[in-house]
Amino acid sequence: MRERRLTFLQRCALTVVPRVVAPLISLLGRTLHWEEVSEPGALPDDNGDVAIYCFWHRALLLAAWFFHRRNIAILISQSFDGELIARTVERLDFLPVRGSSSRGGAVGLRAMQSALNSGAAKYAAFTSDGPRGPAYVAKPGAVKMAQWTGARVGTFYLLAERAWTLRSWDRFMIPKPFSRVVVSWARPVDVQRGEDHEASLTLLQNAMDRARALAELHIAEGKPGSRRGIYGPKPEAR
Repeated sequence: MRERRLTFLQRCALTVVPRVVAPLISLLGRTLHWEEVSEPGALPDDNGDVAIYCFWHRALLLAAWFFHRRNIAILISQSFDGELIARTVERLDFLPVRGSSSRGGAVGLRAMQSALNSGAAKYAAFTSDGPRGPAYVAKPGAVKMAQWTGARVGTFYLLAERAWTLRSWDRFMIPKPFSRVVVSWARPVDVQRGEDHEASLTLLQNAMDRARALAELHIAEGKPGSRRGIYGPKPEAR
């Protein structure tokens, strides 16, 4: 984003907000109680060949902490809000790649593919209904990238038992301190090169819906999940 096109207040926000929000995310994340649930054979350690993952936009804050320092490239829109998010997650050691399904999509997808191929990132992550929605409706970006690479697509969801919910299009979640958070995994989706685009997108939508339903059911039933922490924050100090 060219800063000369921004207002003075926007430039101030880009300077201040990431420096404040990233430490707050880290502080909040350390108070949360993380659990994992999954469909059979869906955990990442059962699927080492999966390099593309999708989740819903409303869980972005939770994902920013749980998956930080994991060598992940994430596709972020080229809007001003996207710039704020990009600068914030970069401070949490993500690799932000600019583009979206509505702005610069093909360029962003190629950049994500390049990051994986070059080793700059180990995983590529998509907020599948972002940046503008509709909520819980998967967009084709991850499917396109999987068709280019022949990779499978993993899906997950994060749900806080207690959270503030914003009045935004995605009902964005801000977890309350010390809340229980469930990370749920659905079985990866196989996307074949040359396969019908809509058929693959339907498979992805179904997997993401299952991951979300799994987390919601787990919270509703109040059952304990795995607390292994394999995919959560690393313990080493910065």
